[in-house]
Formats: sequence, structure tokens, C-alpha cells
Amino acid sequence: MAKSIAKKEQEPHFFNDVSAFFDHAAQFTKHPQGLLNQIKVCNSVYRFSFPFRRGDNLEVINAWRVEHSQHMSPTKGGIRYSEMVNEDEVMALAALMTYKCAIVNVPFGGAKGGIAINPKNYSIGELETITRRYTVELVKKNFIGPAIDVPAPDYGTGEREMSWIADTYTTMNPGQLDSFACVTGKPISLHGIAGRKVATGRGVGIAIRECANVAEDMKAIGLTPGITGKRVIVQGLGNVGYNAAKVLIEFGAIIVGVCEYDGALYNPDGLDPDAILEHRKNTGSILGYRKATKSFKTPAEGLEQPCDILVPAALENQLTEENIGRIQAKIIAEGANGPTTPGAADAFVKKGGIIIPDMYCNAGGVTVSYFEWLKNLSHVSFGRMDKRYEEMANQNLINTVETMTGKSLTPAERMTIVKGADELELVNSGLEDTMIRAYHEIRDIRNSNKAIDTFRTAALVGAINKIAVSYQNLGIWP
Repeated sequence: MAKSIAKKEQEPHFFNDVSAFFDHAAQFTKHPQGLLNQIKVCNSVYRFSFPFRRGDNLEVINAWRVEHSQHMSPTKGGIRYSEMVNEDEVMALAALMTYKCAIVNVPFGGAKGGIAINPKNYSIGELETITRRYTVELVKKNFIGPAIDVPAPDYGTGEREMSWIADTYTTMNPGQLDSFACVTGKPISLHGIAGRKVATGRGVGIAIRECANVAEDMKAIGLTPGITGKRVIVQGLGNVGYNAAKVLIEFGAIIVGVCEYDGALYNPDGLDPDAILEHRKNTGSILGYRKATKSFKTPAEGLEQPCDILVPAALENQLTEENIGRIQAKIIAEGANGPTTPGAADAFVKKGGIIIPDMYCNAGGVTVSYFEWLKNLSHVSFGRMDKRYEEMANQNLINTVETMTGKSLTPAERMTIVKGADELELVNSGLEDTMIRAYHEIRDIRNSNKAIDTFRTAALVGAINKIAVSYQNLGIWP
């Protein structure tokens, strides 16, 4: 019994990990302890249960919604469906959302939700019933709304679940003009936005590219500047990992390793994520993919293979003090939330590595969710008002230049210059600008104080300072 209790106490506690990172960063700020305590604590924790009938049996579904900080409204954060969901995890993810939004200058407070189910064990009809009931419970307690709390997809959820939430909320709030802004990550046909589904993975790719482009930092860890030719291992071929891999390939990197729940693959000459997914679709597993030079039945072994960049894009606590010493990457880009424990992070940085922290690295999703929220509030898609005007203006400019110079452009050249930006191009442009600006803001904070040794600490210092200013502007703290 004593051994069992001791083991339980040694298990990682996600919210404690996030708080440990916060406390470390807080010492580099000048804010009073009371204000720091207010920033760190979760303001509202709603835990509830509801009955669900499956045939002749009645199940009790446990669910949560946590609003970590209302220093800005609405609060924002995804909804996770997993058997592993618990209150500690949801609180930690809500806190990370607060800091994440502040880091990338998105005007939301942080929130998170979760339902303790394995969605693979339920039919589509059953998942719809559970999702709609969850939404009803949130509406009853005023935990959802365009100006209150705006959920989004997370692990185990997607556009389908978000459409059910939007429809349920709209049904319960007849006549509310902005009702579809109650949730983001919706299908395009239900007032979603182009680029949202791939936004988190795309943001991860942009963050890695920006890190690799800084010659001074790359020299310090023994890598050449630039993303081209960098060897990457991706853990998790879900929405985030897959899209991050695709973007990194687009940027010129090489995906040498893929780790999934059922095993891992490795090939120093490169792997094709699309081909791997097709193989898994046909066989039920990534193992047996013929173009892999090495296969591992234990996914953890795949993380320890030679590479320049490791992208953990699965779940939290994947890199611990037990395995961090065997990681050969020079850069860890945290596509998932909390994949590296504090002890592992310290050990990795001490041996000369760079960690691109989750609270910045995977902020692409909330950034584009912000754009979707703005679209829903304005009731007009980006590019609709000015695309044709822009094309006409460009066309007139080209005609004038051709007349003055006597030279003509080819149809392909003309099309490239004339074309106005559509919604996807504008979204990707806004996402890229957000990620680049935030990265250099974090790097400037790190370089401004020699005692700040990591990008995570620098990112949190910046977030704490911004949140503190918000509280002061609200009059909560003098």
C-alpha cells in the first residue's frame, strides 16, 4: 500500500508543472506576489456529470470547463475528448491558453474543456447526443457565448463536434445575431474560416523555420542556419503533427522519423507522411511500411533516433527525466501541450538544446480561431469586400506600365501580379506575421536578461507582464 501511494505521488501533475514554469518566470518580473497569485490561479472550475443512456444501460459522463483568467473577454480554449481527461489536466491546459493568447497578442483569456470518454467507443449519434448535452450544461451555467467563453476543437474533437455545439447554442439563444461566434473550428459551410483546420500544425512549422533562421542561435547549438535539409522526427500524425510535417517538407526539411501509438518508423533519407497514413488506412498500423529502414514497436524508441529537430505533437509528459538524455535532437518544438516535464526541460537546455515552448509553438490554432471569431462578429468573409477591387487596381497598374515601357507580361506573370488575396491567403498571412512577431518578441526578452536561460521562461515573462497590465487597467490591481 505504501509503495502504491509513493508511486502515485511521483506521477507528473500537469497543472503543477505549468505552475512550476510560471513561478520560475515570475522571479524575473517586478509584480507583487498577490498579483502573480491572481494570474496563476484558475478563476472558475466547473465540474459536472450527466446521465447517458446506451441501450438498456445508463452511463454517467464526467465533464469539465475551466476558465483560467478573465483578464480579457471572452475566454478561449478547446474541448478534449479522452478517457485520460481529468480536472488537473483541464486546469493546466486552461492556464496554458491564457499565457498562449498573451504571447501571440490575441485578446482572449484562457479556458479549456474536456469530457472523459474515448470517442472511438461511441457511435456518431451517441457522440452527438453527448456533445449537445455538454453544450446545454455550459449554456445553463453561462460558460459559453461569443462574449463569455468560446470553445474550439482539441484532442478527440473536430469540425463535426463544433458544428453540433454551434447549432445547440443557437437553438437555445434564438435571435442572437452573433450566436455562431460561440465556438470556432467550425466547418466552412457553418461560418468557419479557411485554414483553421491546419492552423496549429502550420504555426508549428513557421515557429521552427523562424528558430532555424537565426544564425546566432543555430551556431550556439551546432547547426547551420536555415530549415532546408534539417532532419525532423514527428511524434503523432494527428491534425497537428501531420500538418506540421507537411509544412516543414514545404519549407525544405526532411521528415526522417514518425512516432505513433502503435510504433515508430525511421529513414534517414526521408519519409512521406501521406504514404504512411495510406499504409495505416490499408493495414491498420504504421508498422510494416516498406520505405522505413527501421521500425520500432515501442513508440518511445522512435523519439531517440538521430535528428536535428524533434516535434512532440501527441500528448503531455512524453519527454521526461527518464528519457531526455537519450534524445539526440538539438531543437524540441512542442506541438503538443506540455510534452516536456520541467526536469526534462532543464536537462535538455543544460546540454545545449533549444526548446520552442508549447505556449508559443502551437498557438497557430488560437490565432486563426481569433480570425474566425472576428469573421463571425463582422458577418463577412475576409477578402470579399476588396479582392476584385485589388485585382482591378493591379490590372490597371500593369496596363499603365506596359503602355509606358512597350513591354508585355506573359499571361502567367500577369496572373501572379493581378490576383487579389482570398480568405485562405489572408489567414495564412496573418498567421505567419503573428508567429514571426511573437518569436522575436520572445527572443528579445530572453536576450535582454542573461539570467533568463530558456525561450519558455522568456515567453512566460512576456505573458505575465501583459496580463498584469490588463489587470491594472481593469482596476483590479493598483
